[in-house]
Amino acid sequence: MPSGQSIWFRDEGPARKPRLSRERIVRAAVELLDAEGAECFSMRALAARLRAGTMSLYEYVTSKEDVLDLALDEVFGEVEMAETDASWRTILIGQLSQSRQVMHRHPWIPALVATRPLAGPNALARSEFFYSALARAGLRGPALTAAVGALTSYVNGYVSSENIWWSRIRAPAADAEIRDQVQRHLDERLKSYPTLARHAEVGNGDFDDQFALGLAIILDGIEARLA
Repeated sequence: MPSGQSIWFRDEGPARKPRLSRERIVRAAVELLDAEGAECFSMRALAARLRAGTMSLYEYVTSKEDVLDLALDEVFGEVEMAETDASWRTILIGQLSQSRQVMHRHPWIPALVATRPLAGPNALARSEFFYSALARAGLRGPALTAAVGALTSYVNGYVSSENIWWSRIRAPAADAEIRDQVQRHLDERLKSYPTLARHAEVGNGDFDDQFALGLAIILDGIEARLA
C-alpha cells in the first residue's frame, strides 16, 4: 500500500453536498473490481463506469487507495454475524465458510487484504466477533493472535488457489481430465513418488469437502491446545 495515512485514520471534515455520493462510488468500485480485478482497477475506469469526470471523484475520496479501502470494507459487510449460543467451533466454521463464499463472489479480496489495514467498521466488527469466539474458548495473547492468523491465512490461501484454478479450468470435464492425467503420471512413477501416488488424492475435485476437512484439522489443533 502506498505511503500516506489510511482513510480510516483521517479526519476528513464535514461531508460535502452529494452529487455522485460516496456510496454510489463504492458500489461502482465493487462492480468494477468484480469485473476487472484489482490489477486493472483505475480511477479513470471507475469514472467511466459512473459516467463522470475522473477529477469529480476526488470531491468524495482522496485517492484510489481510499476507494479500495472502502470497497473492501463494503464487501466484508456481506459476512453475517448471527447472535448465537453455539460452540466456538460452530461459530468459526460458519464465519469462515461465509468468508469463503464472499471471496468467491469477489475474487479480488485476498490480494487487497494483504496490502492494507482492515480498519473499516465492517471489518472491525467481524474481527471482534471472530476474536471473541476464540477468547471465550480460552485463548489469550499470542496464542489467540496466532490462532486467528492460522485460520484466516488458511481461508485466504485456499480461496486464492480455488479462484486461480477455476479461472484457468472453466469446465468440470476439463478439470477431471487434468486430475486424471496427473494421477496417471504419478501411478506410472510409483517408485519415485509412492506417497503422492497412494495418498495425495489428486483425483478428488471436491473443493467443499477438502476445505471443510482442512479447517477441521486446524480447529482440532486449537482445541488440543485448549485442553
